[in-house]
Amino acid sequence: QVHLVESGGGLVQAGGSLRLSCAASGRTFNDYNMGWFRQAPGKEREFVARISRGGVTTYYSDSVKGRFTISRDNAKNTVYLQMNSLKPEDTAVYYCAASGTTFSAASVDWGSWGQGTQVTISS
Repeated sequence: QVHLVESGGGLVQAGGSLRLSCAASGRTFNDYNMGWFRQAPGKEREFVARISRGGVTTYYSDSVKGRFTISRDNAKNTVYLQMNSLKPEDTAVYYCAASGTTFSAASVDWGSWGQGTQVTISS
């Protein structure tokens, strides 16, 4: 399995921006589709964004479309999530995920996960 470490979380005011990073190691990074998910207290983990191996194809949840951008740098083994126009409802632990097979929005289909990074948006 690929090892994933997220960073970049923090506390920002509504309307602000954050960029999350997820560094991968242990396997060939560009063999993996990459995704970002989030989990708020008391809620299930939900899909945020995903990007294909080569970075050509991306998908977003309706709640973040137009505000968040997923990207990857295969030379740096890193995937990013640029988050703009943040809202209090974006508050959650954000997780990076990798899969060599699936490209679905279902978290159960993704095999490798990071430890998560907390994002808190104040109103």
